[in-house]
Amino acid sequence: MAVVGPTAAGKSALSIALAHALSGEIVNADSMQLYRGMDIGTAKLSVEEREGVPHHVLDIWDVRDAASVAEYQKLARAAVDDIAARGKVPLLVGGSGLYVRSVLEDFAFPGTDPVIRARLEDELSRGVPLFDRLRELDPVAAAKILPSNGRRVVRALEVIELTGLPFTASLPSPTPVYPHVQLGVDRDNLDIRVDRRVDLMWEAGLVAEVASLDGLREGRTAGRALGYQQALAQLDGELTEDEAREATKTATRRFVRRQRSWFRRDPRIHWLDGASETLLADALAVAQ
Repeated sequence: MAVVGPTAAGKSALSIALAHALSGEIVNADSMQLYRGMDIGTAKLSVEEREGVPHHVLDIWDVRDAASVAEYQKLARAAVDDIAARGKVPLLVGGSGLYVRSVLEDFAFPGTDPVIRARLEDELSRGVPLFDRLRELDPVAAAKILPSNGRRVVRALEVIELTGLPFTASLPSPTPVYPHVQLGVDRDNLDIRVDRRVDLMWEAGLVAEVASLDGLREGRTAGRALGYQQALAQLDGELTEDEAREATKTATRRFVRRQRSWFRRDPRIHWLDGASETLLADALAVAQ
């Protein structure tokens, strides 16, 4: 079973309730929760908040490491297989659409070329407008990638150069690896919840967390995460605290729209109202 949907919709709370009801264990599908020490800004549940439910594929990478969906796929599928072998229900939970697909579907990733990758990363570091290049070569892919996400822009251009095809053409049609049900959680008041979540992160000490993460500035993925990039700018004096908070809220609302666009295209997802008082019962009715 997978629990997906946009940030702040209520996926974590539902997944804990489902785990208790179904004797399940949770496999993380949030790309930023893979990083050790990135807790406040990713809304990672504390040990107490997990209520004794085992969580897998968390805190596996150093903040200096570049994200790898292929590596994540291996680890997450191993966790799913282990949970199922023990007679438990695997619950894949998160809002990173590509990571969810990589586990649930027969998803082989195009290869990589270190020479091409190094050249593109050098261009990115010199301020070459790679996103504009991607928009010309593959406007469909560009519409799904944030211009600030240099890592994904580089990867898309690398695949285009390697295959001679648009990046989107390299993504396979969905063929399930596991029999599964996908539950989508959304709600109408997400902008309000996003704003409150960002305020709570600053109040909980996000800036101190960022300051304590040795190597975060060098991390091509982690250093650009929502909230972390803005907190670094605050520490550097480039933004005031209020400006950093507002920039994070704006970027997160934009990210929510992209998440909705990604997940809403999939007709297999059963959508639930995260604000409903009968959310758990609604989810169980679909799952069973």
